[in-house]
Amino acid sequence: MMRALNCTIAHFFGSWQEIFAGVRDGRHPDFVIYPLPALLSAGTLMFLFQLQARRQITYQLRENGPSRSKFQAWFGIEMFPHGDTLNYAFKKISPAKVQEVVCAMVARLIRKKVLYPYRLYDNFLVAMDGTGVLTFHQRHCEHCLTKKLNNGETLYYHPVLEAKLVCANGFVFSLMTEFIENASPQDSKQDCELKAFYRLSQRLKARFPLLPICLLLDGLFAGGPTFQTIHDYNWRFLIVLKDKDLPQVHRSYELVLSQTPENRKQICLDKQQKIVQEYYWATQIDYRDSLERHHTLNVITCKEADACTQKTTTFKWLTNLIPTAQNVDTIANQGGHLRWKIENEGFNSQKNGGFHLEHPYSQDENARKIFYFLLQIAHMLFQLIQKGSPFRKAFPKGVGSLKNIAFRLLEAWRNLRLTPQAFCSLYQGRYQIRFDSS
Repeated sequence: MMRALNCTIAHFFGSWQEIFAGVRDGRHPDFVIYPLPALLSAGTLMFLFQLQARRQITYQLRENGPSRSKFQAWFGIEMFPHGDTLNYAFKKISPAKVQEVVCAMVARLIRKKVLYPYRLYDNFLVAMDGTGVLTFHQRHCEHCLTKKLNNGETLYYHPVLEAKLVCANGFVFSLMTEFIENASPQDSKQDCELKAFYRLSQRLKARFPLLPICLLLDGLFAGGPTFQTIHDYNWRFLIVLKDKDLPQVHRSYELVLSQTPENRKQICLDKQQKIVQEYYWATQIDYRDSLERHHTLNVITCKEADACTQKTTTFKWLTNLIPTAQNVDTIANQGGHLRWKIENEGFNSQKNGGFHLEHPYSQDENARKIFYFLLQIAHMLFQLIQKGSPFRKAFPKGVGSLKNIAFRLLEAWRNLRLTPQAFCSLYQGRYQIRFDSS
């Protein structure tokens, strides 16, 4: 497991020092014992080993001899830092700089063409969705959003809007994050996902101006401002179209569909023909928004019948991709259907898969954001290790659940006794890392 960890970091990102080289240290230099890359790496390891809380660093890593030797091999420091040391240092770091670390790591994977096989017609699939992170029954900070419950109690919470790069093989990497928060408690209107979407889209375009993107969005974003934003940025999109949304589009779609009976296609997803998909589509539907702007949309409907469960599920998407008989199933199965991965492999994995996204790792607002970004980095490394050939070669039969990977990583870190030189030799030499595509 240590070889899989070391090889993954060295092969794709060079070293921990290279990963965090761009983050400026806000501490007074006369009182610095641990260099900032060492502290940021220690925080990432806390999430990678799924320790669940800062205090576990003391019990699991700080007082362990083999752990010290490995940390010394990476940073030349004898003692693993205390969890409170991380919290203190992270209060003085710019969240924007650590966000850039996340962006740069994904950009490096793109430049290395690791993610090229998972594009949709040369477009990288980016799912945007919001999720709750922290919830309190008392005001946590001045940026809390509030919600009045039926029992009269006020709930204070912190959601985020994520742009995650999703792949058919299961990769879900955080590309960029927008924190949904109020500027002050006196704001007349609260922040929300839609407002955050326009901020996040602007930042995403500025950071990746030439990246061909196809956005995967839920029905909340189906509207003229979203269409205009995507058009201005020259992106592609697949947006879930719900029955009660955009009645103007539904009427036009039904009219066009009645006049184009040739826009039909049926396929079987398995050789036993137990899952059958039937497609209908219409193109060049004109939609006029509230600002009298015209948008040209295409609509795809997929009716999926499962013979085993005797259920039929209907999916419908808005898109600016042009569906044809040759590509409509590809657009749906390799595009629209992948939006759920941000919920499953993304948010659900980080909340219930051992990363404990909803745990308050710090009461400080700034440090909390740093810990959030380190969790995203750890989740990225975890996926690269899990699907990488060094891990699959070491455990050809697997290790059971994904939590067992974190457990084996922790046990190897705690118990594998190696000199600093032997530890560094684990990733030296020439090797390749190939990924499981299943």
